[in-house]
Amino acid sequence: MNVSVGHAESVRPLSIVLIGNPNTGKTTLFNALTGLRHRVGNYPGVTVETKTARARFGSRPIDVTDVPGTYSLSPRSPDEMLAVDLLLGNRSEIPKPDAVVCIVDASNIERNLYLTTQILELGLPVVLALNMTDVAESQDIQVDARQLSQSLGIPVIRVQANAKKGVSELISAVEQAASSDSTAHSPEFPTPFRDAVEQLARSLGHSHDAAIPPYLLMRALLDAGGASEARLIERFGSSVSAQLRELRDRLGKEGCPIPAVEPRIRYRWISEHVRPAVRRPIERKQTSTDRIDRILLHRVWGIIVFLLLMTIIFQSIYTFADYVMSPIDAGFGALGEWVEHQLPEGPVRSLLVNGIIAGVGNVLIFLPQILILFGFLAILEDCGYMARAAFLMDKVMAGCGLSGKSFVPLLSSFACAVPGIMSARTIENRRDRIATVLIAPLMSCSARLPVYVLLIGAFVPATPILGPFTYQGLVLVSLYCLGLVIAPLVAWTLKNTLLRGEKPVFIMELPGYKWPSIETVIWRMLERGWSFVQRAGTLILATTIVIWALQYYPRSPEIEAHYDKEFAELEARGKSNGISVEDLDAQRIEIEHRMEAAYQKQSFLGRLGKFVEPAVKPLGWDWRIGMAAIASFPAREVVVSALGTIYSVGHDVDDSDEDGSFTRLQNALRAARWPDGRVVFNLPVALSILVFFALCSQCAATLVVIRKELNSSKWAAFTFVYMTTLAYLGAFITYQVGSWWISRGV
Repeated sequence: MNVSVGHAESVRPLSIVLIGNPNTGKTTLFNALTGLRHRVGNYPGVTVETKTARARFGSRPIDVTDVPGTYSLSPRSPDEMLAVDLLLGNRSEIPKPDAVVCIVDASNIERNLYLTTQILELGLPVVLALNMTDVAESQDIQVDARQLSQSLGIPVIRVQANAKKGVSELISAVEQAASSDSTAHSPEFPTPFRDAVEQLARSLGHSHDAAIPPYLLMRALLDAGGASEARLIERFGSSVSAQLRELRDRLGKEGCPIPAVEPRIRYRWISEHVRPAVRRPIERKQTSTDRIDRILLHRVWGIIVFLLLMTIIFQSIYTFADYVMSPIDAGFGALGEWVEHQLPEGPVRSLLVNGIIAGVGNVLIFLPQILILFGFLAILEDCGYMARAAFLMDKVMAGCGLSGKSFVPLLSSFACAVPGIMSARTIENRRDRIATVLIAPLMSCSARLPVYVLLIGAFVPATPILGPFTYQGLVLVSLYCLGLVIAPLVAWTLKNTLLRGEKPVFIMELPGYKWPSIETVIWRMLERGWSFVQRAGTLILATTIVIWALQYYPRSPEIEAHYDKEFAELEARGKSNGISVEDLDAQRIEIEHRMEAAYQKQSFLGRLGKFVEPAVKPLGWDWRIGMAAIASFPAREVVVSALGTIYSVGHDVDDSDEDGSFTRLQNALRAARWPDGRVVFNLPVALSILVFFALCSQCAATLVVIRKELNSSKWAAFTFVYMTTLAYLGAFITYQVGSWWISRGV
């Protein structure tokens, strides 16, 4: 067996689809078949996109497609709709499969076969992969594969995907099934239900002369308000909805109530066909998973362990990432300096140094934090804990109208909202998914940290409180908690207004614990890291270049002439007074910073800052703060370099540089004055800016991903408006209350 890529094939590839419930080892089997190291997950919907790879078994090439884990073909989430479309041949990029491999957990076979019975009704060749047989044997469960095959009328192959056992036998069975007539059995629905499906087909077919897949009609009847019904309405008009309601009412009166008739028939059929082939112990054997769950799912100890794990994760993000972030920052700084020395002064040098190199650096410097976070998440997923975390958080999330499945996207958003929003695809309920996506940017991502460090270090006293803790640490923690407090309130408001609907039932399968795979963890880290760079990095780079242009142009000849004169006078003083080379360089840099600040003031962005100054004055801000805030909307981490340029310190500012520019920027902020001599920055102003940045949607990449994930520019615009409004109100209240507090001498 080997994976073949990019070779012309004389034989048409055999197209097969892997489908199964979450936690049945489906993606592990995909890896075993293709040799790829695809992501393995332990809670519903982890695999959120199809993955296809070509493998060769003997002389026959095979295209293997892994679709999202699903419990049924009654599509509720994008994951489940993806599987239905693929099996029906509705996806142009992937051909209709020649055969389907249904993966079932041998230790939980009855529940897993529910999905299989639905697939059997599609008329496709089906092979049953009986996976995780080692787990079944450890629980004294015996499955007779030959007997089960005879009962179901399809090939049943025992496999152990994690050990690559039974893979060759499985492929042989698939090739044989794809080339022979199917003898599969499937549940038979009552006569009234079959008559209703035929009546619906005749009605739609006669009116529109169109062939409709029988399975789509069946699902439209069974799934009131589901995706199948929506497809029919989109194709044939709203009259279909009334016809479906009429048929459902009639079926209820004839003893076929919708939707109860489906699980009743399927599980009865499964029980009759599986009972002869499966033997279980009289008393269920207690496993190590049961013993561990007594602690991890305990209402007290479980929460304590969860909070301890989260503390370790986030502390590790800031502790370990710094060792890599500093060299990355220094590397881009050195590259910028090298380019600066190679090119003459002008717009090309400024674009390369302050636009492109600075833009790429602003993205990649946060990559270590992303990798560390998703490394931890991959470990928790692969060992089986992540499903427990979602279960523990369900009661907390339920208070704001969400379920425990919203927990993982929100947790991921602490590193970056982009992958956090992407992971919300796992949420089946559309309203819950939208609400989760809309509140994910409220979590304080890593890009906010430079702003927090700058202003807290400059204006919040380091006075100790409660032993080793200080006011600075208290403010930093409070900023992270602010999003955790505001997000549930926003979610509750959305779920009771724009996204009003019934609260969905939370169903979460708890897989058995196992040691995480190092290969899986590393692959997951690299996959998510590349996704971050690809989706967020390119956009931030583009917007940084736009901001550079707004800051650079127009270039006033008067300013250039004025500072050319200052440089000439400095050189003359240096020659006549014998000023040392070091002092000359320092004074030259100081003039360069003042010149750049003068250019900033008359630039397009500076003029915009002057224009918005009346609007930001109630927040305690002047035009320079307003200008920096505007510059940070594409990417909030830009604000530090923008402030460095505006306050004549230079754009290359961070909290780890050796030349002290970060400290000089803090001193420059402390020294800033209004025209009447009052200080611009004080504690209320600093807190106002911090609250604004904690709540504002200053990330173009996040807004683009929201638009893509929800397929709506409306929701992206709504997110920007509500978060900006919320940030403005929060900053206004913070400044006004803080100023009143100080004026009263409290």
